[in-house]
Amino acid sequence: MKLAMIGTGKLGSALLAGMLSRGVLAAQDVGLLGRDPQNTERAAERFGAAVIGRADLADAEYILLCVQPGAFEEVAEWAGGHPGGYISTLAGVTTGALCQRLGSERVVRAMPSLAATIGRSQTALTATPGAEAAGDLAFARGLFGAVGDTYDIPEALFDTFTGMSASGLAYTAVFAEALADGGVRMGLPRPLANELAQKLLVSSGELLAARPHPALLKDEVCSPGGTTIAGIRALERSGFRASVMDAVEAATRRGHELGRGE
Repeated sequence: MKLAMIGTGKLGSALLAGMLSRGVLAAQDVGLLGRDPQNTERAAERFGAAVIGRADLADAEYILLCVQPGAFEEVAEWAGGHPGGYISTLAGVTTGALCQRLGSERVVRAMPSLAATIGRSQTALTATPGAEAAGDLAFARGLFGAVGDTYDIPEALFDTFTGMSASGLAYTAVFAEALADGGVRMGLPRPLANELAQKLLVSSGELLAARPHPALLKDEVCSPGGTTIAGIRALERSGFRASVMDAVEAATRRGHELGRGE
């Protein structure tokens, strides 16, 4: 068995769909193990993979941990000590903690986002020397590359990456909701306001990708004495930039706390 996946929630299912559709792995090379037997059975039926037991982990070349950080202590009790390489998506759990609890020097730490469900994740990767030497990091690049872009990030910056990129989806959702609320306040019907906010963020991302700096897009839209610069001034007056920066900082600090088990 090439890969044993522990956890078949949204992220695990997204990874499985991506790796199978892009030919990174075949369904017969994957075994699924989850805390919810019914959910695991449904995932196995959907993707054509096998449901495995804890004893089967010893036969896996790689073990992918796709569970919530709070479940790590329990999972490590029965998932550790195997000869294969480990890949973890647990936020805040360092490679040092993973190595210690899993009893392995072959550990890759990954931080994808919910955008993996649409193949647009940005995934941070870091690995122990043992994992790099064994080719585990290269394997992880291919695995997460099936659901978006991958970035080799020093572990010291992992919580920052999480606080900005992975958590940023929620910040953007709050902005979209506030934008739609503003439209409703000024008279737009709610369904139309929601649709406009959603499509605006998609088009903004594409426009930003074509420019080397976000300020260039802002300057293009802001005509002298016009409506947009008036809106920008209102955002600046309310501390919009500082609030977004504070959000990234708060999420980063929370990542540090999770890493310390707080």
